[in-house]
Amino acid sequence: MPLQRSVPLLFDGAFGTYYLTVTGDRAPCELGNLTNSEAVLKIHKAYLAAGAQALKTNTFVANPVQIPDPQKLRRVITAGWGLAGEAAGSSHVPVYADIGGNDAKTAEEDYQVVAGLFLELGAKHFLFETISEFAPLLPAIRKIRATVPDAVILVSFAVSQDGFTQRGLHYKPLLTAAMQHPAVDGAGLNCVCGPSHMVHLVKALEPMPKPLVVMPNAGYPSYRNGRIIFEDNAEYFAQKMETIYESGATILGGCCGTTPNHIRLLRRMLDSPRPCPRREPEELPEQYLIQEESASTLGPHKPIAVELDPPLDADCTFILSAAAQLKACGADLITVADSPLSRTRADSIMTAAKIYREVGIPTMPHISCRDKNRIALRAGLLGASFEGIRHALAVTGDPMPASDRAGGVFSFNSFNLISFISGMNQEVFQDAPLEVGGALNINALNFGTELDRARRKLERGATMLFSQPIFSDQAVENFLRARQELDCKLFAGILPVAGYKNAVFLLNEVSGIEIPDQVIQSLKDKGRQESAEISIQYSLGILRRVYDAADGIYIMTPLRRVDIVQGLIHEIGRFGK
Repeated sequence: MPLQRSVPLLFDGAFGTYYLTVTGDRAPCELGNLTNSEAVLKIHKAYLAAGAQALKTNTFVANPVQIPDPQKLRRVITAGWGLAGEAAGSSHVPVYADIGGNDAKTAEEDYQVVAGLFLELGAKHFLFETISEFAPLLPAIRKIRATVPDAVILVSFAVSQDGFTQRGLHYKPLLTAAMQHPAVDGAGLNCVCGPSHMVHLVKALEPMPKPLVVMPNAGYPSYRNGRIIFEDNAEYFAQKMETIYESGATILGGCCGTTPNHIRLLRRMLDSPRPCPRREPEELPEQYLIQEESASTLGPHKPIAVELDPPLDADCTFILSAAAQLKACGADLITVADSPLSRTRADSIMTAAKIYREVGIPTMPHISCRDKNRIALRAGLLGASFEGIRHALAVTGDPMPASDRAGGVFSFNSFNLISFISGMNQEVFQDAPLEVGGALNINALNFGTELDRARRKLERGATMLFSQPIFSDQAVENFLRARQELDCKLFAGILPVAGYKNAVFLLNEVSGIEIPDQVIQSLKDKGRQESAEISIQYSLGILRRVYDAADGIYIMTPLRRVDIVQGLIHEIGRFGK
């Protein structure tokens, strides 16, 4: 029976991340079909009880690459099909053969093998998900359609926040190709992106001729005690999915990090959809629009570092202009992030070098360990040195999305990177050493452990630490404790949020950010002007509590809102008067 574009269909949520949470089993969840069938069955039933109208088999990585033994592969798929069918029972809920993305050279053949096994079992519904290119699917899709003419076939692509797959293909042509193929009943996006970025991708689409599939991750993962985890943000997820639904997606569900609770709230939203009011931006109050000529009015202040994100494209106009404005109003150092949230941006070292050359303000690129081996890190640091860069912030880097089975390259962690730079200071940078900074997680649940990590960074050569944003009373206490226990230059991290949506996004989708509910609620339903005032005043209130203990101030620019940072720096200048 063909799918109807106007009728919503709700799939279940993540299996792998939820299976790990429930069982603690770090082995591929697909093997649980054989080793822990009771847990697999319970998870399927939990999603059904939450309101799912379609189940995916627990077979995402059940393919010849991950399970090369043909007989074992057959057993895993057979068991997965049987458990999902047993859970569905007589409920008439369709069971979709879940076939995950495969970027191996043998992908075309592998897709056919897996599809063939499901066809033997009697499958009539198929979901190809987390796909990076469409062409390798075509033989398997033709095979399914030839064997079961009335089969339902869905294709879902995995793209990063900028809309590109791991293969470097943009999502719009991919969706067009899939939607136009006569054997495909619906297509869309899943995984990699959290719900907020998925909203932007969906809104940028033209109306689709077939049902649009959207199943984002719960958000972006945190890295704790060697484990990648997702925060519980079901209400936030449902709110974002409401916007996605109203933007035209009718086949919904969740990917990594989602749970039965996410699906339960999503079901509730579908049963009673609500409109999402949109407000026009307002002008920022004049007192926060600091012009260059006013820079001389600033009083003495502790060093101020301001973080800017490098561009997503080849246009560096904004970041150069922003750096010049920040220099004019009193900033002492510009820090340049290194592809935060694993979203590809211009190289942090090259961007920092360009700012230093053209704006004339000292810069500090973030140097992350992700996707750089020893050779690449050394090469970048050598280039930074002869460009006149004298500061570096060593960070491990945000983890790759859980859907990226290959994972990121982490030859170093932040401790090893600090040691590596310190070694280069002794070896090749004796005349112009790099001053190395490290990050301090002021919001760590076990701050004693975080302080031990900080001491290790200092022992390895770091001379300054930059805290994550300070929002809560506990974060203030942690910062003051760090001042008492650590012997280094300590910068207080301040993030003046751009508004309510920005605050909610940071809380739900960015690792390590803790924003008190009263702050978020104070921004709700406020326009651009009121939000800026509230954000600046709250940031100043926090800063006054830690100012005497801080050696410097580290301001993170929210959503390119340089004007808010200018306003904050202007007010900080009054501290010395």
